[in-house]
Amino acid sequence: MLKWLWLSVIAVVLDQWSKIAIKSSMYLFQSIDIIPGFKLTYVHNTGAAFSFLSEAGGWQRWVFAAMAIIISGVLTVWLYRLKKHELLLAVALSLVLGGAIGNLIDRLAYGYVIDFIDVYYQTWHWPAFNVADMAISLGVFLMLLENVGIGTQKTEEI
Repeated sequence: MLKWLWLSVIAVVLDQWSKIAIKSSMYLFQSIDIIPGFKLTYVHNTGAAFSFLSEAGGWQRWVFAAMAIIISGVLTVWLYRLKKHELLLAVALSLVLGGAIGNLIDRLAYGYVIDFIDVYYQTWHWPAFNVADMAISLGVFLMLLENVGIGTQKTEEI
């Protein structure tokens, strides 16, 4: 099922392209209103999801990078071992893998992850995120669907 790695490559390319576009056209903390409830806001995230450990002093960069490398390896082996009928899981794992690699590139290159998608309601803001985070979230959602039996082929015992 490694043939699904093309989906990981697309996720990485879209993620890195969008981050380069933001970094080259906006200054840090700049916001651009797109539509009500959605704006582009350029921020650096030195932590993990929801800025977890962002104020930890720098060591978290290497811990999160090491975790991303290990998780990427596990996901690749898992993908390799899938059966041909496990298509939804292959898509899910490929998206998570692409997102993990996209954010890993940022951590290694800059020491932080570039986030820029800002979803909000009135004064409440969801933590800013990026294309890699969307790929990971979609992949996890598809894994949950696959886990409850959606997208898997069931065979009747005879």
